[in-house]
Amino acid sequence: MSRFPDDLERRCPRLGGPVRFAYCRTAAAEGGVCPKILDCWWECFDVVSLMRETLSEEEFTRLSRPHPPPDKAGSLIDLIRQARERTGKDA
Repeated sequence: MSRFPDDLERRCPRLGGPVRFAYCRTAAAEGGVCPKILDCWWECFDVVSLMRETLSEEEFTRLSRPHPPPDKAGSLIDLIRQARERTGKDA
C-alpha cells in the first residue's frame, strides 16, 4: 500500500479542474512536485510532514518558500507546451 494519498482529488487553481494528488506529486511542473502542493493540500491532510519526509532538505526548502504568482501568458504557454509534450504533437 502506498504511503501517498494519490487518489485524493481536489480542484486545481492552476488548471481549473479536478486533479489527483498523484498529479501534484509527480506529473506537474515537468515531472516534479507542483510548487503549489503545500498551499492546495494542507486542509486535506498533513502534506507538509509528508513532503518533508519524502523530499531532500533542499527540495523541501525550495518548495516551502513563497512563490510569486506566474504571469498569465507565461503560464498558458507552459501549459500548452506540457500538453504538446504529453500528446506528442508539435502544432
